[in-house]
Amino acid sequence: MPAQEYSIVSREVKGIEIPQGTPTLLIPGTHVRITQSLGGSHTVVTDQGQLVRIEARDADAIGKEIAGAPAGFTGGGAGSIEDQVWTQLKTCFDPEIPVNIVDLGLVYSCEVTALPTGGSQVDVKMTLTAPGCGMGPVLAQDVKTKVLEIPGVEQAEIEVVWDPQWNQNMMTEAARLQLGMF
Repeated sequence: MPAQEYSIVSREVKGIEIPQGTPTLLIPGTHVRITQSLGGSHTVVTDQGQLVRIEARDADAIGKEIAGAPAGFTGGGAGSIEDQVWTQLKTCFDPEIPVNIVDLGLVYSCEVTALPTGGSQVDVKMTLTAPGCGMGPVLAQDVKTKVLEIPGVEQAEIEVVWDPQWNQNMMTEAARLQLGMF
């Protein structure tokens, strides 16, 4: 098990409170424990027990290096647009669970349609682990941003759906193994 990582917030930083999805402000001097740094964002727990997501562009506020650019396209251009989308979706993470949204079973469908003007439209249907989670719009925006980074993708629509309702059986075997669920 990796060692716990702690930091002290060095400057005022905007974050998103998890699971409510509401904006919050961390002030300098706030003690935090970094619970995960995946997919270009960081999840921290404050000394008051508040769970907060911090974007990559603000990583310096918790002593992390700011990437030169956003997470960016990782598909390498190999395969069909759909294959590239699935690869890119694996760079999106639930802020509370250190497993990508594909292996968690949160992505229900991905459809690619050629546009008459050139390029492609990508439509993704996904869900969340809990219907009351306020992080839905945040995760959906992450997915949209990353899908639009793929060369040739001109439009993306991300829909959060609740049918079928997610359950742990939707996770891949690798995800269950990673989370110690065997």
